Amino acid sequence: MSPSPLGLHRLLSRSFSIFKLKLQSSPVRKMTVITNPRDPNTLSNYSNWRSTHITANFDILFDQKKLVGNVVHRFKSITDAESREIILDTSYLDISAVKVDGKPSKWELLSSLEPFGTPLKISLDEAVELNGTVEVEIAVKTTSQCTALQWLTPAQTSNKKHPYMFSQCQAIHARSIFPCQDTPDVKSTFDFNITSPLPVMTSGLPIRGSSAIPQSGNQLYRFKQSVPIPSYLFAIASGDVSEAPIGPRSVVATSPDKLEECKWELEADTETFINTIEKIVYPYVWGEYNVLILPPSFPYGGMENPIFTFATPSIISKDRENIDVIAHELAHSWSGNLVTNASWEHFWLNEGWTVYLERRILAAIHGEPYRHFSAIIGWKSLTDSVEHFGHDHEFTKLVTDLKGKDPDDAFSSVPYEKGFNFLFHLENLVGKPKFDRFIPHYFTVFKGKSLDSYEFKATILDFFQSDPEASKLLNELDWDKWFYTPGLPPKPDFDTSLVDVVYSLANKWQTLPDSSFKPQASDLEGLTANQVVVFLEQILRWEQPLLPELSRLMGNVYGLSRSENIEVANLYFQVGMKAGDESVIEPTTELLGRIGRMKFVRPLYRNLQKVNRPVALETFEKYKDFYHPICRGMVEKDLFGKK
Repeated sequence: MSPSPLGLHRLLSRSFSIFKLKLQSSPVRKMTVITNPRDPNTLSNYSNWRSTHITANFDILFDQKKLVGNVVHRFKSITDAESREIILDTSYLDISAVKVDGKPSKWELLSSLEPFGTPLKISLDEAVELNGTVEVEIAVKTTSQCTALQWLTPAQTSNKKHPYMFSQCQAIHARSIFPCQDTPDVKSTFDFNITSPLPVMTSGLPIRGSSAIPQSGNQLYRFKQSVPIPSYLFAIASGDVSEAPIGPRSVVATSPDKLEECKWELEADTETFINTIEKIVYPYVWGEYNVLILPPSFPYGGMENPIFTFATPSIISKDRENIDVIAHELAHSWSGNLVTNASWEHFWLNEGWTVYLERRILAAIHGEPYRHFSAIIGWKSLTDSVEHFGHDHEFTKLVTDLKGKDPDDAFSSVPYEKGFNFLFHLENLVGKPKFDRFIPHYFTVFKGKSLDSYEFKATILDFFQSDPEASKLLNELDWDKWFYTPGLPPKPDFDTSLVDVVYSLANKWQTLPDSSFKPQASDLEGLTANQVVVFLEQILRWEQPLLPELSRLMGNVYGLSRSENIEVANLYFQVGMKAGDESVIEPTTELLGRIGRMKFVRPLYRNLQKVNRPVALETFEKYKDFYHPICRGMVEKDLFGKK
């Protein structure tokens, strides 16, 4: 098919979603129609208004487990149609007052529409002309039902001394902290003014040396984010943390008792990662790149909050084997943070690109076979996700339909790995040298913008229009098949040189107990932890599981049950549970009580309930308050079905 003009692709890409919401306070049951061009997961009327700058003024009240303060939006009118109302996303917020341009304004909460929350309608006295601006100040408190914040008691932290709080706003949880246009299709600059009795980190550059103002034992921490970001990248954390340098433009922040080991884990590679990706794309624009190692209940491997990546302590494995997570979150500084998916239906544009860039970093440092090795691990993760959802499930498509759905329900490795495999296919289709020229072009065209899959398609077709060979190949590509076919994509011909040795070892185990193979600790000599991961994943794929006694033998001989690397330990426990080896149940429940990363927690609970459902339920009941609300909700769905 012939390429269409970019403008036409943009027009065709805008699937309009309409939400009809009843007004709660009116005696007449009025209807408000909210129409959005691209994002079905927001109730805001961002087609009429765009928030261009937000000032967040919050006190962190640990005793009440609340943020209290106000947010000030600067809104710009982007339509010449008369609009006298601004509608924002909220969820479980306590709103007490609204001012427009300094004057009290009429406002009301409309009927809720789950899972998207309760829209806030702000009425304007006068219509605003195209490109005109208004300033809206909203007094707000978070509530106990806030899904974006986790509050930890001192007992839940590593040194047991002070409380801790942190946010996780992706995908649509920022609306539970403050009223906003909670869509990745809108980007704003930010000022943060946060008071707390403990150090604070946000997704802005610290204004270092600014005066800290005592307020009832608190200090004022100020930050500025001058690069526009979407609401899901709003981030805040506060706790007993110290900092140490890990590079000329980077620090690690974490609990003082963990600082030295975190510094050692990260200082060897962070700046190398930055220098490497700058050569692939273009220079880093955010000033500092810092890493906050959070308490263990953080639900993800990492969250790419600008300036401060929030990371799980599970990457601190004391062998520098799990810091690929940092390469991934760093890559988000370009893919996701600068160039952003317009809605969660096109999440692969964030994550597929980021996995692709992460593996390009690793290839530049460790060699091309390592990129393929990482992709083989990813393929196993993709296969697991497809089997979990089902090969025909909507959530296994590259471009999904999320109308009326919670984006969290669709979260899996599919956008990451299916997205990577699509970009890897495009690279192989046109040739790596040519694709390398497209990478900085793409990130320049959409720098500071949000886009959908159809704009991506139009851009790459346009870029290669002057290259007859590449243009022909791209135009003959079945784009709709890649975008909309559920299940696994065609498997690439990966270089298996780094996995053949572990495949061979796994095959030897498959011959037991009928062969002369005798496992020895030396079997793993010279293997990286990631190669051991592939070995265990290979065993998990067997239709016929290990015998329980062979599972125990493997754990004892190879020391897998004692591994401090959670990537290794959690897979060994899964192997044991599949084998029916009851000796792994206790260490599994112990691990579930000290890590909240969903990558580990969800499959461990799924496997544990197959082996011993009462123990799985008892373990979850014991530790559910330890998990982040997002993780807790997903495990509840795994154990009890969707509510």
